[in-house]
Amino acid sequence: MAEAIFRGRTAAPGWAIGPLASLDEWPVNGSEIDGGAPALRTAVGHAIGDLRRIAATSSQDAAEILEFQIAFLEDEILLEEAIARIDEGLTAPEAWRATMAEQIAPFEAETDDYFRARASDLRDLEVRVARALSGGGERADALPTGCIVVADDLPPSRFLEIERAIAGIALRRGSAAGHVAMLARARSLPMAVELGRVIVTDTQAVLHEGCLKVGPDAEETAEAMRHHSIATGARERAAAMIDEPAVTRSGRRIEVKINVEDPARVPDALLRSSDGIGLLRTELTFESGDLLHDEEAQYRVYRSLLQRLESKPLTVRTLDIGGDKPFQGLDQPVERNPFLGLRGIRLMLARPAVFRLQWRALLRAATEGPLRVMLPMVTTQTEIDATRRLADACLKELFGEGQSATLPPIGIMIETPAAALTTDTLEADFFSIGSNDLTQYVMAAARDAAGPVADLLDPLHPAVTRALRMVVEAGARRGIEVSLCGEVAADPQALPTLLDLGLDKFSVASARLAAVRQAVREQP
Repeated sequence: MAEAIFRGRTAAPGWAIGPLASLDEWPVNGSEIDGGAPALRTAVGHAIGDLRRIAATSSQDAAEILEFQIAFLEDEILLEEAIARIDEGLTAPEAWRATMAEQIAPFEAETDDYFRARASDLRDLEVRVARALSGGGERADALPTGCIVVADDLPPSRFLEIERAIAGIALRRGSAAGHVAMLARARSLPMAVELGRVIVTDTQAVLHEGCLKVGPDAEETAEAMRHHSIATGARERAAAMIDEPAVTRSGRRIEVKINVEDPARVPDALLRSSDGIGLLRTELTFESGDLLHDEEAQYRVYRSLLQRLESKPLTVRTLDIGGDKPFQGLDQPVERNPFLGLRGIRLMLARPAVFRLQWRALLRAATEGPLRVMLPMVTTQTEIDATRRLADACLKELFGEGQSATLPPIGIMIETPAAALTTDTLEADFFSIGSNDLTQYVMAAARDAAGPVADLLDPLHPAVTRALRMVVEAGARRGIEVSLCGEVAADPQALPTLLDLGLDKFSVASARLAAVRQAVREQP
């Protein structure tokens, strides 16, 4: 057949060669089984278990993303709304579909691209529960190994079920800033979005830089295979040298730490290879909510990590809840725009009982090793001062109880333009630039933006790099350490710019540690 070319947007770089395979529909068994409210509860439980099973065999970054879906299904109010419809005469499948349609509609109507993208996650939940209700059982995608999968869109949970079988992803819609794109980049899995009307045919295809070529000629196929082989070899070399220090050719030492969500998922070998933990996301470490009110359990988590790190530093971010991060067991306000509302340090200061308990555990653990505490979403000095007063009060309490405790260094995330613009006056022990949020707030573009808005979401846009430079220079003048975490920290193509800005401390997804260290070694 003649070659067909579809041009879209690059979501994850690289070369993929393989047959096309369609993943457009997840059909529900046509014979609906109505078991009323008990059947619906069972089906929801099945879907939650299914998602937890996927999360249990996935990486930390994937488990974090799935938590949105799990928390949504665990909301008892959602289930009660569906059961109320059953009481009104609808079957369980009808009630579930109607309830989910009501939940999905506001997301689809959002002008904010980030929240519109959440509709895909909710549709995935609708179908998972509907399949369980109709006796659909487990999904079985008979995808050919090494294929380029084609779909309209792809929710994270479905991506995680098929990732080991595929060579690339080609989406007719999708978002370059979406969750699946983030996962694909972390796995060096080529992905293109916004390709339009791609028709799946029984032929080979090549995917590269947002372009899908269906039916390429022999020369194009050979060229793609050559590039793919080079990239594979580079990844293998980087993995073999993961324990080697990250030092540029001119001798500049670069510190590369890792981000951690669930300590149990991080092997000791990876902790030994890294320069420490630059970001412990405690809202994900304690995601079940059970540890939220258990000081002793939180203390044990921190102490265990410090012991495993063997004197390497552990930076703990206090609970970063709000925005797109629901949390079981914590009352959160319903806000029109939660990304500009009560999230991060703002929410914790508004929930002092929860914040106090976390601080007590942190102060006790700080006696066990080099622990540092980092405050998220800081905007003003007032928030830092209020936190220090709370920490001081907790320290006095612990001393009064005869417990061993000490005050660790307290740093802040630079995620808002306000914080970036005032780093010359903010009183903190260290700064950590959260590039994902800083970029979206500086550029006024949601992190999951699609279409023309996605072009604005550039962490190396002059406005963003100017903000980065301001933070780095303020830190240098004041003797305050500055580090960078966020997706751009793990992008080898961005590394020269980041090093030129004066950054020499990074925290990256654990899956990217080897690649980032190797990229540093290749710098002049």
